[in-house]
Amino acid sequence: MLPSIWRALAGALIAAVVLCGCIAGGDPRRPVPQRLVPAPEPATRLVVVLPGRGDSLDGLVHHRVAALVQRQWPDADVLLTGLTLPYYRAGVAVPRLDREIVQPARARYRQVWLAGISLGGLGALLYDQAHPGVVDGLLLMSPYLGDAPIRREIEAAGGLDAWQPGPVRPMGPTTFQRELWRYLRSWRDRPRRTASTWLAYGDRERFRSSIELVSPRLPPGHVLMLPGHHDWALWSAALPELLQRAGRPP
Repeated sequence: MLPSIWRALAGALIAAVVLCGCIAGGDPRRPVPQRLVPAPEPATRLVVVLPGRGDSLDGLVHHRVAALVQRQWPDADVLLTGLTLPYYRAGVAVPRLDREIVQPARARYRQVWLAGISLGGLGALLYDQAHPGVVDGLLLMSPYLGDAPIRREIEAAGGLDAWQPGPVRPMGPTTFQRELWRYLRSWRDRPRRTASTWLAYGDRERFRSSIELVSPRLPPGHVLMLPGHHDWALWSAALPELLQRAGRPP
């Protein structure tokens, strides 16, 4: 993935962070921080957790994310990561996620899932855009999908089906969000991906309007709206429900 993609992404994310809260630190010159929490039963799958903009690996530990996963999926190892904003800013987030985490896991586990929160939800989508079909499922909680102007453009067109993104253009500061939404629009032709994606958000969610442009792409039962805001009270309730739904037989 070209560095210009990530420069554009970093600019959008930094602007959002200035408005919405703090940024977790991290040193992109070093490997992505990881903490593996082994499954209480023989492990057959791995859930990789990508943090939000204000969280870090320690934040995921504090919120007992691994326990939330393993109560529903006791056969899942959980890999908590510190893939924070500095990795995106440096242009290495998706390549490092692939090289350091996903590809080694593919050789060990029957299934590999990405669970992304806010910024991490965007990271999971960007990974799937760059490496389609490599992970078995996506669990998205309040994913950040870009800024208001592109959302308003899609709404004015009558939604994703009616929206015309124009010719594909190289990723850059002025094209990043349009190309992301082009990818989300393509979900109508990717039933295998939408069948293995689950999404949760809050009814007082700051990203609700953008999320509700893409949520109709998913099958019934794959979208969960809960009472709440863009915070851990929401995500701690949403994650077990998403896992329960994702674990049901098709």
